[in-house]
Amino acid sequence: MLPKSSASQPENLQTTKDKALEDVQLKKIADRGRKSQPKKEIKSGESETPTHFSRGSSIAEQKIEELKKILGAHKREHHLIVLQDFPDPDALSSAWAYKLIAEQYDIKCEIIYAGALSHQENIALVKLTSLPSQRWSLQTIKGKDLSLYQGFVLLDNQGTTSQLVPVLEKAGMPLLSVIDHHNLQGDLKSEFSDIRPYVRSTATIFTQYLQLGLLDLDSSISQHVKCATALMHGLHSDTNRLMEAKEEDFMAAAYLSKFYDAQLLNAVLQATRSKRVMDVIERALKNRMVQNNFSIAGVGYLRYDDRDAIPQAADFLVTEENVHTAVVYGLVHDEDDELEVVIGSLRTNKLTLDPDEFIKQAFGKDSTGRFFGGGRSSAGGFEIPMGFLSGGNENGTYAKMKWEVFDFQIKQKLLRLVNPRDNPISSEEF
Repeated sequence: MLPKSSASQPENLQTTKDKALEDVQLKKIADRGRKSQPKKEIKSGESETPTHFSRGSSIAEQKIEELKKILGAHKREHHLIVLQDFPDPDALSSAWAYKLIAEQYDIKCEIIYAGALSHQENIALVKLTSLPSQRWSLQTIKGKDLSLYQGFVLLDNQGTTSQLVPVLEKAGMPLLSVIDHHNLQGDLKSEFSDIRPYVRSTATIFTQYLQLGLLDLDSSISQHVKCATALMHGLHSDTNRLMEAKEEDFMAAAYLSKFYDAQLLNAVLQATRSKRVMDVIERALKNRMVQNNFSIAGVGYLRYDDRDAIPQAADFLVTEENVHTAVVYGLVHDEDDELEVVIGSLRTNKLTLDPDEFIKQAFGKDSTGRFFGGGRSSAGGFEIPMGFLSGGNENGTYAKMKWEVFDFQIKQKLLRLVNPRDNPISSEEF
C-alpha cells in the first residue's frame, strides 16, 4: 500500500479531477462489460491461471456454484473468518463481503485477527465504515469457548501469517474455505478453495461473487454502500491505484463504482501519518544501505501497535532515485503475549523481480515447512519469530546485542541475493 500524506489545496483539486476522470473511465468499462463438494486437497504448485478473461469469468461462475453448495451445507452455523495478524484493506473488505454473503444462509461470522490495526488508513477504514472486526490475541483465544464455532475461513491469506490458525487447528476446528489471490503457500485441506494468483486482489474475487449474484448490492442499504466502499479501497490498495490492475480488476472496480461512497473513500485516504510513523521513516532513511538499486534498512525495536510503520517506510524508500526495491524490517514486541518477532516489508517497482520468490529464497522455511514470508506483484513481507530469545529487553546491553545479531543475519541473507559478487544466481533472474 502506498503511503498517503496530507496534500495542499492545489493537490486536492488535482486529486478531485483525477477521481472524476477515473469514475468516467470506470463507468465506460462497466457499460462495455454488462452483456456440496467433497473435501479438497490443494497441492503446492497447482494454479488455475486463465489464458484470457472469458476463462477467468467461467472459473468465477464455477467457484460460485461450489461456494453456494458449501454455504448451503452449513446453514445456521457459527464460523470464524481469520485474517492475517495485521490485516490490510483487501483482507478487511473481503471479510465483510463474505460475512454479508454468509448471512443469507443464516451463518453467523466473526471477523478476527491476532495482531493490530496500526496503519492510519486501516484504522480510518474500520472506524468510518463501522467494519465489524475484532482483535483476538493469543491470550484472548485461550479464554474463548471454541466449541461454539463449527469451522473457520481464511481470506486473503492461507494461514501462514496468522498466529490463530495453529490454535484453531489444535482445537480440531475444520477449515471450510480458503479464498486468496496470493501464490500457494503450502498444502491445504478445505471444503472450498478459490486461489487465483493472477488476480491482483481478493476484493476483485469477492466483487465477482457479488456481480454474479451471491449478494445483490442495494445502494439504498447503508451497510452495502460501506462494504462496496471498503472493497473499492481494498482493490485500489492492492493494485497500486489500478496502475497494476488487470482486466478482471478493472471490471470489478467498474461494478463497485455504481455503489461506493466516493466521499467516504476520500476521507479514508486522507488519514494522516502519526508522529511515530514519521519517526520510523526517519530511522529507515538514516540506517539504509543501497546496493545494486536495493535499499535495505533495519529500524530496530518497535511497539506492536506501530508495526504498520514498516511497510510505510518501505513505500517511502522505494521512491528514492536509483532504487527499484526497498526492504525495511524491525523487531516488534507484543507486550500482551510476551512475543517478539522480526517483521519486514519489501516494495519494488522492478517488473522482473518476483517478491514472493525473492523472499522465500532469502529466508526459507521454519521447522514445520512453512515459509517465513512471501509476496505478490510489487510487494511482499516476512515474519521471523524470536522464540527462545524473546524478552530480556530491560537489559539495554543485551537488547542491543540481540538486535545487532538479527540485523546482521537478515542483511546477509538479503545481500546474498542482491550482490551478484557473492551470489551464484544471476541478478537478471529477479
